[in-house]
Amino acid sequence: MIESLTTFKPVAATVALALMWLIEGLVPMFEGRRERVRHDASNVALGILNALVASLLFAGATLVATEWARANGFGVLHWLGVTGVWGFALAFVLFDCWQYLWHRLNHRIPFLWRFHAVHHADRELSASSGLRFHTGEIVLSSIARLAVLPLIGMTVAQLLVYEAVLLPIILFHHGNVGVPRRADRWLRWLIVTPWMHWVHHSDYQPETDSNYSSVFSFWDRIFGSFRLVGDPRKLTLGLEDVERSDWATLPGMVAMPFRKRGGRRRDGGARADGGRERRRARGRRNAASGQPGPGR
Repeated sequence: MIESLTTFKPVAATVALALMWLIEGLVPMFEGRRERVRHDASNVALGILNALVASLLFAGATLVATEWARANGFGVLHWLGVTGVWGFALAFVLFDCWQYLWHRLNHRIPFLWRFHAVHHADRELSASSGLRFHTGEIVLSSIARLAVLPLIGMTVAQLLVYEAVLLPIILFHHGNVGVPRRADRWLRWLIVTPWMHWVHHSDYQPETDSNYSSVFSFWDRIFGSFRLVGDPRKLTLGLEDVERSDWATLPGMVAMPFRKRGGRRRDGGARADGGRERRRARGRRNAASGQPGPGR
């Protein structure tokens, strides 16, 4: 079972990413992007680093946590007596709800945002952006997961099923894929789509603090954080006050959360919050606060 945990995600990510990379080349939403290979290679390199760290530090602990819950009849699934297909379905929905809540916390808590900002600093979204998370964020989320999995009563098999669905959807909604407007509109009633998730990567804070869902899009509708724009192709993506060297290279991404200065604002002033958001007169908070804005 540990072998399944340590090998599944890298293999699944490789296959899904290769397919998405091909689709992005055939039907891109944004044409003529420069340095596509270099950009994607940096993101993939960070993803590989994260996979190694997660496998070494948390595969065994995940197995222990889930087996403990099973042996002791602990967790929501055991308390409700839900098994079989319905058990898989309920575990999937509950864990996806946790993913939504954890993502939202990453935007609300300054310490978590410092690491999560690395993901948002990418100004040229592609499928590889779905792998671009700071290793510190992976460690923190994995620690939290060790408590959430037994609380749900989730098994390793159920977790693998969730991640088998999550990976391609994450790569898809980060992808530079020319999804027709009508198709995207129908798809996002159930899952997160590019036209929905690109809004989340806007450098305008009220848009950044929206659309937190990972698989099912209805969490944003339920919790009031759903937001669309007329044409996401007109959005400015990334974090305006993060310099290219911070977001475009592997060393820059790794070092970014630990720097005292998160880049510069348009007025040239220094920032100390890891590059939170573009500060304009459109309802932004004071740049000196160093705090992430409230979620929507």
